Amino acid sequence: MRDGPSRIVVRECRQRDVAALEESVPTGRSRYHEARYRRQSEGTSTFLIAYHNGVPAGCGEILWQGAKESDVRGRFPECPEINGLTVAADHRSQGVGTTIIRAAEELALRRGHHRIGMGVGEDNSRAGALYLRLGYEDTGYRYLDRYHYIDERGTRHEVADRCLFLVKELRDVPR
Repeated sequence: MRDGPSRIVVRECRQRDVAALEESVPTGRSRYHEARYRRQSEGTSTFLIAYHNGVPAGCGEILWQGAKESDVRGRFPECPEINGLTVAADHRSQGVGTTIIRAAEELALRRGHHRIGMGVGEDNSRAGALYLRLGYEDTGYRYLDRYHYIDERGTRHEVADRCLFLVKELRDVPR
């Protein structure tokens, strides 16, 4: 989809990418990559994968039906959400996250959307600063991002992170 600095290539995830992505950006027993790929196969999302110098370096999912959390979806209807943006630790600060975000914005525009949103943890100031630099605006809307993970022993843990929702108008997305 898009090339960025240092030979970063972002494209839709293919089934054969899931195992390679799990190696580089492990989700363990939670199997998040498989779930994201399944949603893409069902047509409700697009699961993007970033390769940096030929190695899976990060991923993100565009939820076309709106934000994952129902209260956010109700407040920002018809606003696709970039969700699960993740960059492998050894690929951070090299443009991977930015390149995934730009690819998601371009894809949203091509599909006729003129805005896109994303949540960021209130305690994740580094990511929040990046998103603001990329033109996302703090909507002032705070919510709980609810998810679960499964640890090495197979125990399921429920989590609720305090987040803020950011939105970007896409008419000025650089090409």
